[in-house]
Amino acid sequence: MSPGVQGSELDVLNLQERMRFEQLVLPHVDAAFNLARWVLRGRNDAEDVAQEALLRAYRFFGGFHGADARAWLLQIVRNACYSWLEKNRPMDLSTEFDEQLHPQSSATPESLAIAGDDRERLTRALEVLPPRFREVLVLRELEGCSYKEIASITSMPIGSVMSALSRARQRLQQSLTQAGTAKNLEAQREL
Repeated sequence: MSPGVQGSELDVLNLQERMRFEQLVLPHVDAAFNLARWVLRGRNDAEDVAQEALLRAYRFFGGFHGADARAWLLQIVRNACYSWLEKNRPMDLSTEFDEQLHPQSSATPESLAIAGDDRERLTRALEVLPPRFREVLVLRELEGCSYKEIASITSMPIGSVMSALSRARQRLQQSLTQAGTAKNLEAQREL
């Protein structure tokens, strides 16, 4: 917390609770920022929202009695992201990927990612996914959350998490396939 911030807002926890907060929650700050960055698709917005989420977590830490501080923090970050999106980019929440425009391929997301420019192509492919699909992929594949943790973070039943993850992977594959096809056509034109 910033030393310049004063007042009762940061004095909500006693010394023992502050130490507990630092021990349980602060190790997950990078995961919180990572989730916010992928959901919001912007570093500056993610920094602001992640910081606000950490302040919320700090303010309400006295009510935390669970065993999984990471899932609790990521749920706060997720909620803060969607609140921010509703205020600032309402169209982002309703934008869906049009499956009819992108033909399916037998290639897997992994094999396409390995085929050069993998990090950049994967980043672009993730960014075109709707926020709800990005978040389950980020939580599962980048943050290593279990289905149970994702269900807790997103307030979805485990079956819905598995379904959303499957659909997100399919859409990621389609996006990578489209990007790979476009790149191949471009390379053929250069020959």
